[in-house]
Amino acid sequence: MKKVFNFLTAASLLTVFALFYGCKKDPDMPTLTTTAISGITTTTATSGGNITSDGGAEVTARGVCWGTATKPTIAGTTKTSDSKGIGIFTSNITGLTPSTLYYVRAYATNSAGTNYGNEVSFTTLGLSQATLTTTAVTVFTHNTATAGGNISSDGNAPVSERGVYFGTANNPQTTGTKVAAAAGGTGAFTCGLTNLVPGTLYYVIAFATNSQGTAFGSVVQFTTAAVAPTVTTAAVTIFTQTTATAGGNVTSTGGATVDERGVYYGTTANPQTTGTKVAAGTAGSGEFTVNLASLTPATIYYVVAYAKNSVNTSYGSQVSFTTSPVLRATLTTTAPASITNVSASIGGNITADGGGAISERGICWSTTPGTGEGWTQVAAASPGTGTYSVSLTGLAEGTLYYIRAYAENSAGTAFGDAVTVLTYMSDRQNNIYKTVKIGDQIWMAENLEVTQYNGGAAIANVPLASDWIALTTPAYCWWNNDIDNKDAYGALYNWYAANRSDLCPTGWHVPTDPDWTVLTDLLGGVTVAGGKLKEAGTEHWLTPNTGATNETGFTALPTGFRYRLNGNFNDAGTLVYFWSSTQYEFDPIKGYYRELFNDNATVYREAAYKTAGKYVRCLKN
Repeated sequence: MKKVFNFLTAASLLTVFALFYGCKKDPDMPTLTTTAISGITTTTATSGGNITSDGGAEVTARGVCWGTATKPTIAGTTKTSDSKGIGIFTSNITGLTPSTLYYVRAYATNSAGTNYGNEVSFTTLGLSQATLTTTAVTVFTHNTATAGGNISSDGNAPVSERGVYFGTANNPQTTGTKVAAAAGGTGAFTCGLTNLVPGTLYYVIAFATNSQGTAFGSVVQFTTAAVAPTVTTAAVTIFTQTTATAGGNVTSTGGATVDERGVYYGTTANPQTTGTKVAAGTAGSGEFTVNLASLTPATIYYVVAYAKNSVNTSYGSQVSFTTSPVLRATLTTTAPASITNVSASIGGNITADGGGAISERGICWSTTPGTGEGWTQVAAASPGTGTYSVSLTGLAEGTLYYIRAYAENSAGTAFGDAVTVLTYMSDRQNNIYKTVKIGDQIWMAENLEVTQYNGGAAIANVPLASDWIALTTPAYCWWNNDIDNKDAYGALYNWYAANRSDLCPTGWHVPTDPDWTVLTDLLGGVTVAGGKLKEAGTEHWLTPNTGATNETGFTALPTGFRYRLNGNFNDAGTLVYFWSSTQYEFDPIKGYYRELFNDNATVYREAAYKTAGKYVRCLKN
């Protein structure tokens, strides 16, 4: 209780002391108003204030503060500092954003604090694209013009580029060519247009670019003056002894319709004055050709292209060419067809007559290689160019012929490339066999199926297994004893038949063991030769038919064999055996043969009992 009394007593004493000695009153904050906004631009404005009372203390800071929210203060917004003291002051507001609403208050600070004037507001000016017009094109020639425009307002943003777009479409600002004026800014400007096409309607539009984009004036148009056309003479690239194809290229119409174009030609220079005119079938611009006829072989000719419009006739440069002398024909020999044992069809294709009429064509042949000179000739039914075919008859069986097509004109006889024809062979029963040349050997390309010896005697047909395995004399049979297998398989023979000199047709023989060795050596050895002899694919051979390419054309098929112990027919699709005529030297009841399998590319050389049934491929002597 005593402490409370003491505190109140002290406070009362201080109050009495202050009243007794008359202490001075504290100052007030300044009194002021905000000046109306003036000088508004896109980024600046002018304001200020009027301090009518300093509140009893010196004004140490004054200015304006502003922001995009109401009641801006010096603490949270941008402000100016405009000296001190009372009275009127002006403030420059900067750094503003275009098209933005701002709030402004003047402020004044003294020792009592900061006071603010009334709030005013304003909006900065906005930016826009420039305003301009396109001026008329008043100065132009056939390939130049002067265009321009006039920028009446820059849209409150500096014009950084101005100029025109021009082109042949009515929207040159999107499809045409831009030409910039020498400098930016407002007012009138001009641009030079060059490389224009004569006699052409052009469209022009002025443009001006500032930070707000590119503005355009209206589209104006003008037409350049027409001139004579421009034409070049093409090289004469297609010509014979009496004809040629010439021409040119009208690269510019000169702005007027080209109503005629063509060439002049002759045997002296400057044919446009002394030569013959040949008009093209069509007028206009672009490339054209004309045909020159009734020319003299081996002669120099001069050619000049021309083009004419309503203004004048223009000429290209002069070119020359020389017609060809008559040459021998150009031809190829076509592939042979319809080959038999004594005939074949073959022909040629004459692709160029050399400038002279073909008086005869056909094929020529020989059994030895050569150029065609001196070979036996067989004429076709008619002369002329193009393809033709000739039938050769009376040929020798199993014989390799070299054949060339030929064609004759006034320059001589021309020959096509040499092709070969290997005739088929036949046996005494008129069975026809394909043949193939491998190295220097000529082989049957099918299995023998004859049932008579060359003298006419029949070969014994032994179908019964019990009879077959006991044989010591020549015999044959069909696969599974079915004659329907004759064409696909040929005949199965025992070695006694294969050893006969009269089994194969005259001039042919059953190959010996050394004959087979010559073949396999030629094909790269026994480990790869089988693949080159086997028919490719798995139409007849069982998969995988390893290494089979049949690149020799031998076409070995998997025709199996007839087993000597029980007379059964085995392994069709898997393997094939071919007899040789050579007896096995270590056992007189065996003969040599060759064997091919489906699972490797090897040719196996073995000896088998002579009673086995195997196939025969005859070899030409």
